[in-house]
Amino acid sequence: MSTRTRIAFLKGHGTENDFVIVPDPENTLDLPPAAVAALCDRRAGIGGDGLLHVVRSAAHPEARDMAAEAEWFMDYRNGDGSIAEMCGNGVRVFVRYLQRAGHAAEGDLTVATRGGVKTVHIAKDGAVTVGMGRARLPEGDVTVSVGERSWPARNVNMGNPHAVAFVEDLAHAGSLYSPPPFSPASAYPDGVNVEFVVDRGPGHVALRVHERGAGETRSCGTGACAVAVAAARRDGVDPAVTGTPVTYTVDVPGGTLVITERPDGEIEMTGPAVIVAEGEIESDWLETFTS
Repeated sequence: MSTRTRIAFLKGHGTENDFVIVPDPENTLDLPPAAVAALCDRRAGIGGDGLLHVVRSAAHPEARDMAAEAEWFMDYRNGDGSIAEMCGNGVRVFVRYLQRAGHAAEGDLTVATRGGVKTVHIAKDGAVTVGMGRARLPEGDVTVSVGERSWPARNVNMGNPHAVAFVEDLAHAGSLYSPPPFSPASAYPDGVNVEFVVDRGPGHVALRVHERGAGETRSCGTGACAVAVAAARRDGVDPAVTGTPVTYTVDVPGGTLVITERPDGEIEMTGPAVIVAEGEIESDWLETFTS
């Protein structure tokens, strides 16, 4: 733990997927799972679906090999303190913080994540587009369940695992407070993000999501990408075959994301990112969770 008496933080959200942002360029803070969970606690902490630990890539052992490509590393943690590979909404908010802090400007930049280096574009209107990489579609049938209902799900990996189920009514997803059961267990040995999807119109879907380690959230960027890919394949569209990009509008509880899959397999996600507050964490309080 740093000897500073207070630790700076900010609060931001992308389509109401909200995050505690902790700038720590030289990676001097000790942020074990208990401390992250305390900061993300909505009653006893600041509150957030996850935490964005902002570190220079060269200062973090997991990102040093990406430092030549990306100056900044998004050390992302789920709300329960566990480590995650990637968070699409989180990248947009992360970049909005870099812009606010003077580390980035309108145009293109790169961000290191555990899911690899991501290319980002900040538009003049404030929208942020993130290159989310390519989807992988593991073979094998998957089923997800809520209560007495079960659905086949598409296994989509966006650097983190997703199970995408098309349903008649989003209410069928239930409370999403606890992880929906899935089978076979071998499909997702480390757990899974589960998306329940309904159609709104041509190229337009809506989802609810249970995020692994966070419960139901207002939005999930990688989930929206997984849903767009699953919807395209369900609709018989594969840009690698047609040679034409395909775009889906994806409504999430917290807003709208636009997802485009290109013929080379690259997926781009465009959406808003907002910083809503900044302040200081009492280090004495945080130290109770780090000792």
